[in-house]
Amino acid sequence: MSTPTAALWIGTYPKAETEPGTGEGIWRVGIGPDGKFAGGELVAQAPSPSFLALHPSGRTLVAVGEAGPGRVTSFHVSDAGTLAPAGTATSGGAGPCHVVATESAAWVANYGDGVAAVVPLADDGALGEPQTFPHEGTGPVADRQEGPHAHFVHVWGDRVLVSDLGTDELRTYPLAGSGADAEASSGTVAAVLPPGTGPRHLVELADGTILVAGELDCRLHVLVPAGPGRLEHVGSVAITARTTPDGAAGYPSHITVAGDLVHVGVRGPDVLSVLRIHDAAATTEGFDETVPGAVGHLVVENVADIDLGAGAWPRHHAVLADGRIVVVAAQLTDELIAVRLDRASGKGEITDRLELPVPACVLEA
Repeated sequence: MSTPTAALWIGTYPKAETEPGTGEGIWRVGIGPDGKFAGGELVAQAPSPSFLALHPSGRTLVAVGEAGPGRVTSFHVSDAGTLAPAGTATSGGAGPCHVVATESAAWVANYGDGVAAVVPLADDGALGEPQTFPHEGTGPVADRQEGPHAHFVHVWGDRVLVSDLGTDELRTYPLAGSGADAEASSGTVAAVLPPGTGPRHLVELADGTILVAGELDCRLHVLVPAGPGRLEHVGSVAITARTTPDGAAGYPSHITVAGDLVHVGVRGPDVLSVLRIHDAAATTEGFDETVPGAVGHLVVENVADIDLGAGAWPRHHAVLADGRIVVVAAQLTDELIAVRLDRASGKGEITDRLELPVPACVLEA
């Protein structure tokens, strides 16, 4: 067993064919610098805590609950890494799937009905009543875009960006939610992506560029700042050439960046795709749209597709140790998978697997 140097919070789903609240909860897992897990412990029982967020103080952990009416629950975090209930509130919508904690609030994306919500969060972990921002619209993929599906919230300076898989949009709101500058309840559209993109998770680069994982087209979309509260879509590239067993494109889930490497979990092909990005001006060709992988001011290259095992369904992942270790939540094979990356090549190898029921979120403690 490895001597742990990092601790992880793990959010979970209920086991297949069981009702939410029948045993799933939040786990705490250690991992060492060699990419070996150091056991795991169920530290709080909660119904379907599928996504977690840590308050900037590190003293409060917030979890969404996808079971039944959407809920948000907060926990006190002790020095020993135990959890004690601190507060609970409605999520403001149905099927909450993502949460991010700021100094004074928890922002929630409710997938089921496409409602973004901000829930007041006190220093002691108490939660208030949500302020809600219902989205409207549809997309061309009939079985996935029949209505809005808010999926991810990103703190964007003094605002937030909310991706909506159902409407192919990124919407923006003031960070505090309410105030003199608050827009109408539907917010402001910051960007419109190509029809059928299905924007899921996103990441912001140091220069303000936004990379969005398209769940429905399996492409990495590049957006650049285009004025206050606005982003311009400048193009996209395929995340991976790997497909599902029947030849269909995969379903990207979470996206992270460390240095010049971008990591995307892709369900179906069940791989962790690693892409290298660099500024096109640094290439010998300069800004040349004919260069393979050129998207706007970036060149994007897939350098590795790390096999996680058939049926893994990588739901989420966390990047540790300055980008040298990635821990993947393999939802359908009931395990955490540790991958050690070579930063120079982008290649990776699996260093350990830990059996854990239906993991859905990995968060560094």
